[in-house]
Amino acid sequence: MDFSELEKDNTGRCRLSSPVPAVCRKESCVLGVDEAGRGPVLGPMVYAICYCPLSRLADLEAMKVADSKTMSESDRDKLFAKMEENGDFVGWALDVLSPNLISTSMLGRVKYNLNALSHDTAAGLIQYALDQGVRVTQVFVDTVGLPETYQERLQQRFPGIDVTVKAKADALYPVVSAASICAKVARDQAVKNWQFVEDLQDLDADYGSGYPNDPKTKAWLKKHVEPVFGFPQFVRFSWSTAQTILEKEAADVLWWVL
Repeated sequence: MDFSELEKDNTGRCRLSSPVPAVCRKESCVLGVDEAGRGPVLGPMVYAICYCPLSRLADLEAMKVADSKTMSESDRDKLFAKMEENGDFVGWALDVLSPNLISTSMLGRVKYNLNALSHDTAAGLIQYALDQGVRVTQVFVDTVGLPETYQERLQQRFPGIDVTVKAKADALYPVVSAASICAKVARDQAVKNWQFVEDLQDLDADYGSGYPNDPKTKAWLKKHVEPVFGFPQFVRFSWSTAQTILEKEAADVLWWVL
């Protein structure tokens, strides 16, 4: 994956994709949607789609794709490499949503919550595949929120496609498992290669899992909060964990209205 655009500007969103296999423009295809990094207070969230012809779904299953959360990082990397090797029938695309984009969306004057952001990103990726000429006839999605409501919303937007939204879809449908691997590999790579625009003294790369309840993550946040300017853009400052630390460690600001 080429993250050069993200490395130039990691304050917004970045879309990456594979070439579209020629067969996917000719035959009916199944497409899976999943994400990685929804819960952490550190780093981006990545949404991914993976697709292949219905006639080659058994070949995708034969790669032994599985829910990325059940696999080691090295196994995920190997499976993603295998999907790349089979680019004659497997395609993928993903959106990397920066911590800054997530937090400014959630805390803006017009609130844009994480569920809505997730739903719109997933729908945008499905539309992207269609715009690229992929003949999508079936879509399987790992749910965010109530699956029935989410499915109805997607079905209304894509009336010509058979949409299924399920909890734990990444463990039920191989094409969603493949999407989960794409998303997790991309997030891991984005986090490892994150370009800090801030001049941080004694930057500590050991921040634990990045989840709010991880003691290492909390310690990292406390170490790298700046009393006036707050956190580096690697942090989702809209998360309650980050806000609590800001209230305790950062300087109070008084505003005068003239």
